[in-house]
Amino acid sequence: MGEFELIERYFTRPTARAVLGIGDDCALLAIAPGQQLATSTDLLVEGRHFLSTVAPERLGHKALAVNLSDLAACGARPLGFTLALALPAVDEAFLDGFSRGLFALAEAHGCELVGGDTTRGPLAIGITVYGEVPAGAALLRSGARPGDTVWVSGRLGDARLALEGFRGHVSLGEDFESLRVAMEEPQPRVALGLALRGVASAAIDVSDGLLGDLGHVLRRSGVGARIDADAVPRSARLAARPLAWQRVCTLAGGDDYELVFTAPPAAEDAVRRAGAAAGTAVTPIGRIEAEAGLRVVDARGEPLAEDWPSFDHFKS
Repeated sequence: MGEFELIERYFTRPTARAVLGIGDDCALLAIAPGQQLATSTDLLVEGRHFLSTVAPERLGHKALAVNLSDLAACGARPLGFTLALALPAVDEAFLDGFSRGLFALAEAHGCELVGGDTTRGPLAIGITVYGEVPAGAALLRSGARPGDTVWVSGRLGDARLALEGFRGHVSLGEDFESLRVAMEEPQPRVALGLALRGVASAAIDVSDGLLGDLGHVLRRSGVGARIDADAVPRSARLAARPLAWQRVCTLAGGDDYELVFTAPPAAEDAVRRAGAAAGTAVTPIGRIEAEAGLRVVDARGEPLAEDWPSFDHFKS
């Protein structure tokens, strides 16, 4: 099978929203009046971002999910995406599963594949996603203010716990398969991001670890924060582990793709309504402070001195 037959068989579908999709040198997207274009890109490399044993369907899902999560953190509605795919060889079973997982998530969010590229090489997946957000309504990292409450969606840490199971550092027993789903098939919080427009003051998605990602918000906003490590929501499976493991997974674990965001205390009811509307739990875990830096405390308010570094592509 050649390159163009591959594209035609597995990735060419009609578009309903894009003016022009696959088949020309460029795709054409029409942005509604009063909207701004939001775009983000992510590159996934085998052995760095995913294991060779991942099911193709889950890999297709995750490749798009991590990009949709960026749109969610911006409060943007998905429009379309492009796919750049490097393959060691044409593997029809892989392509069938990958494309099914990819398109299942794409259709769930009304996000059309409008173009891309394929080539021979080590397995790598690059997706660029496009969305729209009303002018001036985007959620940014720079809007946190002293006194704001720090919130997080869903539960954190299961993906990191699964990774430690793969590494042989913990024994997960019968929990292994369900935890593996958390790592390999994250659910982007697009509906919550849309519901938080006009409510949250700042937001980011948790991709490399809660503390590290929150740190980006603090630096962009010029503020600090105090976080209650034991208030961070976690699953019963993780809560059954030793407390030290719980904190590593919830504070430094990556691949959660939940949202961490800030909002004024007066917006608490609005935040909870946004979570309910999106069908996503939201939990307060700390407060923004004027003093720079990130201070982590336990449930009693006692400072925790441990260091929980987040994932870094060149340091980790």
